[in-house]
Amino acid sequence: MKNTIRTIVVFLFLVPVMAIGQSVFDKLEDSDKIGTVTISKGMLGIVASMSADDKDKETQEFIELAKSITNIKVFVSEDHDASNMMKSTAKGYIKTSKLESLMKVRDDDSNVDFYVKEGKDSDHVSEMVMLVTGMDKKTEHANFETVLVTMTGDIDLTKIGSLVNKMNLPKDLEKVNKEE
Repeated sequence: MKNTIRTIVVFLFLVPVMAIGQSVFDKLEDSDKIGTVTISKGMLGIVASMSADDKDKETQEFIELAKSITNIKVFVSEDHDASNMMKSTAKGYIKTSKLESLMKVRDDDSNVDFYVKEGKDSDHVSEMVMLVTGMDKKTEHANFETVLVTMTGDIDLTKIGSLVNKMNLPKDLEKVNKEE
């Protein structure tokens, strides 16, 4: 009986903790002032299989990486209030999930911050969050203020550049690619 009660208590404690990772970004998806792209493991698998015959080294790295990623979410907004909501949501998630700062890039008024959760070794992470802020100046390539990218899976940092190129993700992710 004690074991059953103990199991129920542990379960009730863990459910909200496990749900935080799933629901914290849901409010961003529901905002009509924030553009959202969600790429599931299934879609990554389809893209990888379409490229399977290509013998190019970068394509093969992309296929390996795509198979190891479970989810990618990209949030983009040019609205000031929505951008503030994205920043506060991301910073709260980073803090509660105990993500570590991997790298920060400052360029003029723009800030690019990378946060990761440790993976199976020093080249792998189980989660990556990229937050780009301060892009409120219009450029010929973009008209947005804030970009938030989240990725989960078994992410090999040495191969992240191939994913950026093949999936047309924000180019700042290439800077994570470790030197060999």
